[in-house]
Amino acid sequence: MAWTCSALQDVEPQGLPVTYWFDAAPAGDPYPISVQLTGRRLGDSGIPTGDTFQVLRTLPHVLPGSGRVALSTTVHDIPSGEWQVTAEPVTSARPDAAGTSGRPIGLAKARTTGSTIFLPVARIRAPGARLGAWPSLVASGAVVALTLQFLLATNRHLPAGRLLGISLVACLLGLAGAKTYYLLTHRQQKTSALRAGMSVQGFILAAVTTLVLGSWWAGIPLGPMLDATAPGLLFGLMIGRLGCFFGGCCTGRPTASRWGLWSSDRAVGVRRIPVQLMESTLAGLVAAGTLTAVLLIRPATGGLLFIAGLAAYISGRQLLFPLRGIPRKTSWGRQATLVLATLVLLATVAWLLASAR
Repeated sequence: MAWTCSALQDVEPQGLPVTYWFDAAPAGDPYPISVQLTGRRLGDSGIPTGDTFQVLRTLPHVLPGSGRVALSTTVHDIPSGEWQVTAEPVTSARPDAAGTSGRPIGLAKARTTGSTIFLPVARIRAPGARLGAWPSLVASGAVVALTLQFLLATNRHLPAGRLLGISLVACLLGLAGAKTYYLLTHRQQKTSALRAGMSVQGFILAAVTTLVLGSWWAGIPLGPMLDATAPGLLFGLMIGRLGCFFGGCCTGRPTASRWGLWSSDRAVGVRRIPVQLMESTLAGLVAAGTLTAVLLIRPATGGLLFIAGLAAYISGRQLLFPLRGIPRKTSWGRQATLVLATLVLLATVAWLLASAR
């Protein structure tokens, strides 16, 4: 994968992103492939130098019928410059069209040349992963959330300026909470805090706690404040999940279904269940329902709409988790969260209906 930012052309550390493309078998059982990547650094005149590397890249489960597959890796701890890379499949036990597994069929050997790029960029460059998609869409979601909260707060005669300031602080602390939550739940990953991912659960916990405490300290009524916040928060989550799809995180399982969409987790690009888009749609539907209720229900519900909207989103999110490509860490955590969120949703809706009579 090439990159054209000349300002970081020679900034260390450098890495070499490489992708090997192949077509999955049309039918049969899942099978593994292994590809040996061999690189030789080229000098100024195009003559190979003495610098070399070898990397074995293995994909243990190729799903037949999933179409075109991109197997990506980033080679690091090598000298910067131009490299000639040869990709040679060393293992390919794939089924034939009749569905009999175990017959080795050789995949194509390939060769190309390319230059190293700034390593942090190399690690997130892959076919199907758009550079900058996640931060730009998450930031756009935050802007939409804050704008809608400000408008609804003004409509409810709340101190919108003070609430906006508190919400900005809540967003910043929410990002810290998202990073902390990810690190605590992914301790097996040996990565720095800067490179670690973020979890939306941590963002919601930290941001909502900050928002409630800040509003209480500023003398803003908590119930109306929460109701004015709910639609914006959910619309922000809707937009942020689009960033996950285009940025290559929270990906769905590979699928051979015609309803799958080609996407990448920055390591394997393949047709997948578009679970990020499904969760984005879920958040958007709940946001639209919450916004309609906030505008139509008078007087304010004392924060019940916020609780109902968040519980509905959490319940739907738990139903979508099995479609993700990352296995859950416990067999009971998702079920417990789903039951608790559903009970909260039902109780809140019942309370709202009883109050409307």
